[in-house]
Amino acid sequence: MHVIHHHVDIPANHKGAVIAIGNFDGVHRGHQGVVSRAASLADEMNVPLGVLLFEPHPREFFQPDSPNFRLMQLRDKVHMLGRLGVDVIYALKFDSTMANMSAQDFVMDVLVEGLAAVHVIVGYDYAFGKGRTGDVTVLSWMAEMEGFGLTVVEPMALDAPNGEGSGEVFSSTRIRDHLAGGRPRQAADLLGHWWSINGPVLPGDQRGRTIGFPTANISLEPYLVPKLGVYAVQAHLEDPDADGASRRSQIKTIDGVANIGRRPTFDKEDVLLEVHLFDFNEDIYGRHLRVSFIDFIRPELKFDGIDALKAQIALDCEKARELLRDARPTLGAYEEGLDAIVGHTRQGSDA
Repeated sequence: MHVIHHHVDIPANHKGAVIAIGNFDGVHRGHQGVVSRAASLADEMNVPLGVLLFEPHPREFFQPDSPNFRLMQLRDKVHMLGRLGVDVIYALKFDSTMANMSAQDFVMDVLVEGLAAVHVIVGYDYAFGKGRTGDVTVLSWMAEMEGFGLTVVEPMALDAPNGEGSGEVFSSTRIRDHLAGGRPRQAADLLGHWWSINGPVLPGDQRGRTIGFPTANISLEPYLVPKLGVYAVQAHLEDPDADGASRRSQIKTIDGVANIGRRPTFDKEDVLLEVHLFDFNEDIYGRHLRVSFIDFIRPELKFDGIDALKAQIALDCEKARELLRDARPTLGAYEEGLDAIVGHTRQGSDA
């Protein structure tokens, strides 16, 4: 898979694709359905499968001081979309030039002249161009005029519990609501995979080590801050010497317990992710750790002293082990389901 950050002078073998357009934050089950639809068309037409997204997210451009909201950073998206069989990602820079481009110019300059799209797939509420003046009606008219195909995908949802009607719609906004409410399993139902935070392990004050619970510290930038508190997690540690297709086979999975919070017992104010890995004592400073959130255990608390904190952490560890043990049959189900999204017609590429 290739990642391209511009729309001019594109190599010929990366043009003429079926292109799914969107932000793809979280690459949730609705996104996966869109990519699957695009993959089927790409295979029928014997052309590349492409995804067009913007970096930074347009919301970050227009509201730079707003709280972090991302479910995924670009590195995560690339990895996930690669697993879904995408051949090329057009991660176009969203800057003042892009923000001020009219809807017509976007179609002509980017989709037609730049990428030579043969077919475009968008969601039913897709809006584009300066002031979001373009919509699916405008895009449909221009597609007909310029000779490329267009598919508009309607909302997709979970099956309703009673089997009647539609369940919860796959939506990045709804997933954020679940995470803010401390409901990682419900978020995972919409995502089709566990929500994860991925980043390098940072040096800390090593206070956890002195009380018998060493932690790996990871920055939350640029991720959404979920409900503060303690979670049962699974951590995934990549082999730093592996790359490409071999990397996934070299990932070590480790159960653990994590705290996201301000650590009020120690009068801290910054929000940090601290992960205690069970039965693990390797030096992993600087290595990338992906932490998947499985269950919420309790909100963050302030303790009277170190002994009270240690006693509660021991209880948290016991609870996390119990939750992870009970969840064991479903822990790998999302990964298997993700690999099967596109089906046997297309082999996913690793990023």
